[in-house]
Formats: sequence, structure tokens, C-alpha cells
Amino acid sequence: MLSSNVKYIGLDVHKEAIAIAVLNGAGKLVMESIVETKASTLLDFLHGLSGELHATLEEGTWAAWLYDVLKPHVAEIVVCNPRRNALLKEGSKSDKIDARKLAELLRSGMLRAVYHGENGLGTLRELARSYLTISKDMRRVMSRLKALYRSWGIPCSGKQVYTSRHREQWLNKITQPGVRRRAELLYQQMDGLSVVRHTVRGELLAESRKHQAVKILRQIPLIGPLRATLLLALMQTPHRFRSKRQLWTLQWPGGGDAR
Repeated sequence: MLSSNVKYIGLDVHKEAIAIAVLNGAGKLVMESIVETKASTLLDFLHGLSGELHATLEEGTWAAWLYDVLKPHVAEIVVCNPRRNALLKEGSKSDKIDARKLAELLRSGMLRAVYHGENGLGTLRELARSYLTISKDMRRVMSRLKALYRSWGIPCSGKQVYTSRHREQWLNKITQPGVRRRAELLYQQMDGLSVVRHTVRGELLAESRKHQAVKILRQIPLIGPLRATLLLALMQTPHRFRSKRQLWTLQWPGGGDAR
């Protein structure tokens, strides 16, 4: 789009500062600046620009935060894959130069975007990440507990070893005091994670009720409320995938692919 009313903004983001380059529709550099990596400072800069704003930055530590900050204030924001930006590696290197190159690549339509979700799913995504991380940590503790029993020649299988009802029975099989204490601490860790996991699960399901897509996903056989919620948080929209094949490779919550 070649228009004097369009601005292309390249952002080279770092922990302390962001280098900014602004090109017009003809590709002429109209402004450069370095601002503090702070939402209010960056928005003050953007509000000083006129015209239709298109911005880009590379995927990285700050990308998700900046995407949410900038999206309401620009016509387009592209978070791009740095591995596919070979042109950034050519020639001289500096933060300002990288910002200019990003703006030029955006103006030329040569960037490949990294998907960063739809509006309104931020809370659901974060709760889902918390739930999955806590569940993973809990499985690790449970595996360590079984490994402890087996390392002392105590066979254990199934889930009985984890239940509070049979816990004392299993602990009594350990004769060495230090090993028994280690098992007790693992049980305490598992119990603590179980409480947190239950709390997060409730919050996650409560948040999911705000999204119509969860109700649609639940119409699929064998998809319950929790799995539907996690699928929405992970997939967000099928339109982010170029083909069905890419969608099928999405990892389902709990393992396996989407088939």
C-alpha cells in the first residue's frame, strides 16, 4: 500500500529499550527513536504519529506483552519469526539498523507472522498454561515417588500408592528412616500441587464459560468441558493454520495429536 498516510514501524526490542524506525508508504525513513521498554512510553510515541499505523517486531521474550499492548492502537501488528528474517543478518548491525530493516520488510510484505491469538483469550490461555504446568509437575512428583519405592525393592503399580487412605501402609514398607522421610516429603509436595491444581481447574472452567467456542467444541463426541477448554486455549482459532494437516499435528492436552 503506497500512501503517504500509511506508516510502517519496525521495533527492535530489548530489555531496557526499544529502537523504533518509521517509514512512510514510499519507504522513506521519517522518524527514528529509542524509547524505554515500557507500555506508556511506547504508546506516547505511537500517539504522536499520524495516519494508518502498521507495526512489526520479532518473536521473543517481550513479544506477547507488546502484541497485547500495541494491537488496539495500530491497524496491523506482525510478530515475525526471526529465523526466517535472513535479511536482518546481512550488512551492518545495530538496533536502529535492525528496526529500519524490520520496517522495510513489513512494507514489502516479506515477513512471516507468528500467530499471537485472538482478543479476549489472554486470561484463558494463561490459566490453561498454569493448569498444564502444574499437572506436569504433579506427574513428575508421582513418578519420583514410585521410583523411590522401586529403588528399595518395593514393587508398586497402579494408583493405590498415591491415595491418602493407603499412604501409611506404603510408608511402613520403608525401613530406613531417611528414605521414609523423603517419601513423606514427596507426598506433601504431591498434596500441595493437588490443591493448587484443583483451584486452577475451577478458575479455568469458570473462565471458559465466557467463550461460545467451548460450547461448540463440547458437541464433539468424547470432548468434555476441560478438554474443550484446553483445546480452545491451545488452538484459539483454526484459521491460524494454513491446512488441515497442520491442525492435525496440534498436540492435544494429555498427549497425542488432534486426530
